[in-house]
Amino acid sequence: MLPTVKKLTAAALAVGLAACTSAGARETESASADAASKAPFPSTYSAYPGRPTALVGATVYDGAGKKIDNGTVLFRDGKVEAVGDASLSTDGYDRVDGTGKFVTPGVIDIHSHLGDYPTPAVEAHSDGNEATSPTTPEVWAEHSVWPQDPGFTRALANGGVTALQILPGSANLMGGRSVTLKNVPSRTVQGMKFPGAPYGFKMACGENPKRVYGDRGRMPSTRMGNFAVNRQTWLDAKAYDGKKRDLAKETLKGVLDGEILVHNHCYRADEMALVMDMAKEMGYKVSAFHHAVEAYKIGDLLRENDVCSAIWADWYGFKMESYDGILENAALLFREGACVVIHSDDANGIQRLNQEAAKAQAAGHRLGIDISDAEVIRWFTLNPAKAMGVDGMTGSLEPGKMADVVLWNGNPLSVYSRPEKVWVDGALMFDAMDRKRRPVSDFELGQPGEGDVK
Repeated sequence: MLPTVKKLTAAALAVGLAACTSAGARETESASADAASKAPFPSTYSAYPGRPTALVGATVYDGAGKKIDNGTVLFRDGKVEAVGDASLSTDGYDRVDGTGKFVTPGVIDIHSHLGDYPTPAVEAHSDGNEATSPTTPEVWAEHSVWPQDPGFTRALANGGVTALQILPGSANLMGGRSVTLKNVPSRTVQGMKFPGAPYGFKMACGENPKRVYGDRGRMPSTRMGNFAVNRQTWLDAKAYDGKKRDLAKETLKGVLDGEILVHNHCYRADEMALVMDMAKEMGYKVSAFHHAVEAYKIGDLLRENDVCSAIWADWYGFKMESYDGILENAALLFREGACVVIHSDDANGIQRLNQEAAKAQAAGHRLGIDISDAEVIRWFTLNPAKAMGVDGMTGSLEPGKMADVVLWNGNPLSVYSRPEKVWVDGALMFDAMDRKRRPVSDFELGQPGEGDVK
């Protein structure tokens, strides 16, 4: 066995070095484009090179609610050029036969901690939560991201994930800025940062902050304490004049100015309603409530306030504030016309967001709420893109958008289906049929279905 392992380790090193070399070249090429940027940590992302590609003969779900049988998707130079039926000309494109297969936009996870809580899960890697104060708006999740976390390649290969938002943890009322990444190999987090994506701001309600800080004998120790600390922090931020730099207040001002999007960890319906009231009082907007296991109770309020619910299909009952979670949460929200997003919050769950969405769809069906497959695909493509502020660039297969595309070997809402090919900005980043385009890492040695171990 040792010679095989040594061979694989060498191969992994070679692939890793190749990826780093390529990533380094891409970052260097794009650095000049960002030189004039005033951002303190600018993106150096530049798409890997791709080829003009035509996916033909597959069932296409465009992410915006449309299904095309025997469809054609054309992309070139990193952008989708056309989506239609078999009549589209494919001259000048590399043809990929999708007969009997399915095409969707790239999967997007709105709630991930990859890189901040990477694999292996050891204390030395636990960098996702600055749990030293109830409010830490000054911290940025990107400054903890380890780009070589093998969770990124697992999410790409097993889940078709092409973009994801990395959030701080939920110990704090205000946990800091999130960052949106493209799921590509890079030596640095700047080389993964989604170009043009707004920052997010992580907040948390309920049990977590009151438990963490109440157990330390300090405020907040109750839900009323949570809201009191939040309101005072917002009032202080509104008075900030910017004459003396304050990193925390700079982030809060960005939220109040609408430049940074609020992503609020919140379970109970009553608290979500209170947060929306506080947002109106202070002059900001909640983009999405995360976890939101009781969102089904206030679907009309969420729709009226244009707030998405980023939820699990069936996680509930693991703490008191999650006991009223139900399997039909997504379906009831959909029936109300509210925005539904399926999220992971988990290094394993991110690899099967498509299956989680299918479970939520099935729960609705049992209740008598029939939701089409084309609409369910939206829950892990266009809807998260909307809540993350990048729906103008990705999330659906539309001309001019990024060519973030997944070819599935079967219906993506089937437990038996897996990504066969994944493109990010038109570059083929994973191919299950090509050993050279499968992610390999030393952390994958001996894992079933991973690497090259026989």
